[in-house]
Amino acid sequence: MASFGIWVLTIFLVFQSGYGFYLPGSYPHKYKVGDPLSVKVNSLTSIDTEMPFSYYSLPFCKPAEGVKDSAENLGELLMGDRIENSPYRFKMYTNETLIFLCQSGKLSADGFKLLKERIDEMYQVNLILDNLPAIRYTVKEGFVSRWTGYPIGVKFQDMYYVFNHLKFKVLVHKYEETNVARVMGTGDAVDVFPSGGKGGSDVPGYMVVGFEVIPCSVMHNGNLVKDLKKYDKYPSEIKCDTTTVTVPIKEGEPIVFTYEVAFEESDIKWPSRWDAYLKMEGSKVHWFSILNSLMVITFLAGIVLVIFLRTVRRDLTRYEELDKEAQAQMNEELSGWKLVVGDVFRAPSHPALLCIMVGDGVQILGMGVVTILFAALGFMSPASRGTLITGMLFFYMILGIAAGYVAVRLWRTIGCGDHKGWASVAWKAACFFPGIAFLILTILNFLLWGSHSTGAIPFSLFVILLLLWFCISVPLTLVGGYFGAKAPHIEYPVRTNQIPREIPAQKYPSWLLVLGAGTLPFGTLFIELFFIMSSIWMGRVYYVFGFLLIVMVLLVVVCAEVSLVLTYMHLCVEDWKWWWKSFFASGSVAIYIFLYSVNYLIFDLKSLSGPVSATLYLGYSLFMVLAIMLATGTIGFLSSFWFVHYLFSSVKLD
Repeated sequence: MASFGIWVLTIFLVFQSGYGFYLPGSYPHKYKVGDPLSVKVNSLTSIDTEMPFSYYSLPFCKPAEGVKDSAENLGELLMGDRIENSPYRFKMYTNETLIFLCQSGKLSADGFKLLKERIDEMYQVNLILDNLPAIRYTVKEGFVSRWTGYPIGVKFQDMYYVFNHLKFKVLVHKYEETNVARVMGTGDAVDVFPSGGKGGSDVPGYMVVGFEVIPCSVMHNGNLVKDLKKYDKYPSEIKCDTTTVTVPIKEGEPIVFTYEVAFEESDIKWPSRWDAYLKMEGSKVHWFSILNSLMVITFLAGIVLVIFLRTVRRDLTRYEELDKEAQAQMNEELSGWKLVVGDVFRAPSHPALLCIMVGDGVQILGMGVVTILFAALGFMSPASRGTLITGMLFFYMILGIAAGYVAVRLWRTIGCGDHKGWASVAWKAACFFPGIAFLILTILNFLLWGSHSTGAIPFSLFVILLLLWFCISVPLTLVGGYFGAKAPHIEYPVRTNQIPREIPAQKYPSWLLVLGAGTLPFGTLFIELFFIMSSIWMGRVYYVFGFLLIVMVLLVVVCAEVSLVLTYMHLCVEDWKWWWKSFFASGSVAIYIFLYSVNYLIFDLKSLSGPVSATLYLGYSLFMVLAIMLATGTIGFLSSFWFVHYLFSSVKLD
């Protein structure tokens, strides 16, 4: 327990140092009436292109003090988030109307063309207030839809209109010390949030619990704004009607921007302020589908396990009940898996590659389980952008020790205790998956750089990632390899013959079974996969990490069982080449996930425009599928290795 506490503290400090750690409800910010509130802007995003762009790449108003980047963590940068200050300024609980923001310069031909392109590509503006993204409500046929951000503009009858007037509504909740103590769930809350004595309640404070925006296209009189300065009152009434658009944008003409803000006291408490973002449409279907999937897969896995255990147990029990003479006679009439006793532990082809892939698989699987566990506990809330990616990188680097240890120990086991070449295996394990990932990301990054997207990883971040890889991940993997070389290798229970046994001709090719085996693990995953894909590509917030953890545990169990059954089937038909087949039996689920990704691209992302966007999508899908193949393949191989070792150590054959 003490070591677990140290781990939690370490992780807390790492995230805290990167301004990334956010346990929902832990840090309510108290504002007094009249205190300034700063609105920030994130990258412009579109589900049409999946390429984010800087907010200030379009002719929007800039803040008087100049554009400044906000504190960002590694995960935010990798996700393409570029959070910057904005010219929008509010005062707590102070309603303001008719605020003139600025008049843009005359639209150049290039600026006009770019603005039209971004409207056609359905780009959204993403504003943030007190860490809450701006939310927009639309009503269609009696149904209320929620959207984060608002569109840049709209195309109507071949004319383009920009939303140049924003109507903000800020929901606030009165700040009370008792609320804070209840949120923290600890008696130390008074130390964390000093109340300021008895007189503290005389000055009412408020917390921001909601941030809504209504965009409008409004006609402004250019002559009225000539002498106006930023934040002056617009001299004429502004009617914000969401059902009409007024003035189309034209080349050579400026755009006038205005806004208004209203504050409203709300019953929403601080811990519940993210509920509006997490109410995903179709949530009942989501929960029902996952439960249904869990029940079906558990039932199937149970049947497979029962049949499997009965078959193996019956074989072993029948053999053990015979006397020595009968056993000797039976040995002469052996059939099935008992015939391959002298070949079952024969070294596979390309043993080093298998060891490297299993080592990397352990690293990826460990990272996935630990990250999802912490996310399910609330340490990686959607309220804290980038912490999920930052956490995954952190856990991946630390688990390099496990990758090196498993890869080298397996290498020594295959080599019957030989130490030769362990350092090479550990080094390759440290470079295999990260190297492929780096190659894919570099190619995709050149595409993003060519498109001037904020999704492109800056060169400085590339250098940081390389330093993290070679200065932390590689040394830790080599340390793990050293411990693996020192650990005793796993002894085989039977001897291997010098001459390999001929494998009888099979009725069906064995690869067909291996490919088909991936359907069962895919069945546990595909419902959840839809929601994860929607979160990544459709801009929805994914938050049911508790269910994802259950699905992942179930996936591990099913992968192990599928691989065990397939290995047993191969041994029964005297096919002793089980090493790679056990890896790909469960790893083949990656093929189905990639096919599902292609299906998702064709049918769900129909609007995805251009070859660059499709290439980005397929590139990231390939990266995800490779990681899944290594993780699931490792589960299958390790469970099969344990089973084969157990099976042949349970019965003595000459």
